[in-house]
Amino acid sequence: MLEKGNFVISTGNGICEIQDILTMNMSGTPKEYYLLVPIAEPTAKVYIPVDIAAARIRPVLTAEEALASRDPKRLIGIIKTLYLRKKERTDAGKKNTAVDERYFKLAEDQLHGELAFVLGEDKRNIEKIIIEYITNPTKPS
Repeated sequence: MLEKGNFVISTGNGICEIQDILTMNMSGTPKEYYLLVPIAEPTAKVYIPVDIAAARIRPVLTAEEALASRDPKRLIGIIKTLYLRKKERTDAGKKNTAVDERYFKLAEDQLHGELAFVLGEDKRNIEKIIIEYITNPTKPS
């Protein structure tokens, strides 16, 4: 069972924090509910019955799990999130955290290694290739 304070992905609500686990009597029978608060809408409240929660929510992946999966989409997600977080911190006059730097480097290294292999390129050229593709994407033939 999930616990208060856990972060989950909710169908239709995105990332949410479990704010509480309540027993409520909504249909004549007491039942446990997760009270979720979407990160994107902190004033919203979502109630999910605990007994059917597995079909509607799942725990958010940790950085370790995403890195261990070696899934390129997850790696790109980590890289993008950490890049944007670093930009926000830099714009606010703050330094990036050592943990964020570490995970960014790990995700980037894994992704670049796979892309280098697939493209038959030197790993050191992958960042340049990605930037070139983003700035001048080729159209499919």
